[in-house]
Amino acid sequence: VRLVESGGGLVQPGDSLTLSCVASGFTFTNYDMNWVRQAPGKGPEWFATIDTASRTYYMDSVKGRFTISRDNAKNTLYLQMNSLKPEDTAVYYCAAGTNHRASYRGQETQVTVSS
Repeated sequence: VRLVESGGGLVQPGDSLTLSCVASGFTFTNYDMNWVRQAPGKGPEWFATIDTASRTYYMDSVKGRFTISRDNAKNTLYLQMNSLKPEDTAVYYCAAGTNHRASYRGQETQVTVSS
C-alpha cells in the first residue's frame, strides 16, 4: 500500500497551492479519503473528507477556501488550496479511512505560508 503526496512548498499569504495524493495497493474506490494536517505543537486536524460517493465535508477552518476532489480512474486525491493563510502552515498528508481513523496514510508534505 502506498499513498504518495506531492505539491507542498513555500507560498505567500493569499496564494494558491494544489496537493496530490496517488494511491496504490488497495481499492481506492472503496475508501473515504481525507486530508489531514498537523501544525507544530498541535494535534492532527482532519479538515477535508470526500466519501466514496464523492460527497465532500470540510472543517470551518478551510471551508470556502479549500476543495477536495478525487479521480477514481487515476487513484488520485487532490486538494486545491486558495487564499492561503499563515495559520495553514502545517505538514499535510492524505489518509484513507472513516471517522478519523486512518486505514492507510501517506508521508507528509510541508506547506508553509509566509511573507
